[in-house]
Amino acid sequence: METTSTYGTATIGDTMKILMFGRGVISALYGWTLEQAGHDVEFYVRPGRAAVYGDTIGLDVLDMRRGLRGRRVVEQWPVRYREDLEAGHGFDLVVLSLPHHQLAEASTFLAPRIGDATVLVFGNVWAEPQDAVAPLPLDQLAWGFPQSGGGFDHDGVLRGAILPTVVFGTFGRPPTARELTARDTFRQAGLRVREEPDLRGWLWLHFAFNAGMHAQGLRRGTMDQLIGSRADLRAALLTSRELLPVLKARGVDLRRHRMRTLMLRAPSHVTSSAMALATRHVPAARASLEAHTDPHAHEPRAICQDALAEARRQGVEVPRLHAAEATFAVAQRP
Repeated sequence: METTSTYGTATIGDTMKILMFGRGVISALYGWTLEQAGHDVEFYVRPGRAAVYGDTIGLDVLDMRRGLRGRRVVEQWPVRYREDLEAGHGFDLVVLSLPHHQLAEASTFLAPRIGDATVLVFGNVWAEPQDAVAPLPLDQLAWGFPQSGGGFDHDGVLRGAILPTVVFGTFGRPPTARELTARDTFRQAGLRVREEPDLRGWLWLHFAFNAGMHAQGLRRGTMDQLIGSRADLRAALLTSRELLPVLKARGVDLRRHRMRTLMLRAPSHVTSSAMALATRHVPAARASLEAHTDPHAHEPRAICQDALAEARRQGVEVPRLHAAEATFAVAQRP
């Protein structure tokens, strides 16, 4: 049966013209994945950055879309950059995957330039989701979250893992035609789509989990130090658990996320032991921790800062996160 879901001038099954906004880890991993599926992929970067980056991205990636053992991909991937963006660009999809505190600036920049493209917001959000990207028209948005991860090493090589699933979701209503097309674009790339009907709650739970992990990582220096450490992972889980009442105070119905909160509600010594084994022996579980080796990275500190600030606004005591404040309070927003 032929499908007619469209955005821009493209139909499901067509070659999509896709713009990855920025050249971060997620943009690069999924840009490669989408191009391998036959789509036309470019990267938008700040003026002057294209010459710095060069015309290829070095990849050393474990592609796990077709099996638990995965397929190792080692190559120099030729890429195309653009440093300007006009409303007549003709892109069908813009993938916006940035640190949460950069969404407002990026949205303001994109608003007069998106034309008829759908913008996929694809990453952490801690504000009310629609408020986080308020300059963008709501009827041109899709919402999702990556499951893959990794990091650029000191030689500029992207090392990471492409997991077989991505998260898409809505805020209590069925997906629109644009949103369905975005999902199918990722399915064409061999990725399974997991649907979250309460994506707002899911995003905030993920943010709370990240806050605990980053707080402990900053205590140790970087989050990759948590790999295989039951004590560190237990401390991270307990810090994240403290934030559950903050989410409840913000209106999240935690009963809708029982499976997601199970690892925080279960006995921490059991969960941390399982996580220690997984991060030590399972490459996909280890990849996201291995990505965080920069002790000066801003986003881990911003996540902890914003989680703590919200706890204070809601009047919720979070003693573990408060005790870690000295490790992240000195950072200033770029």
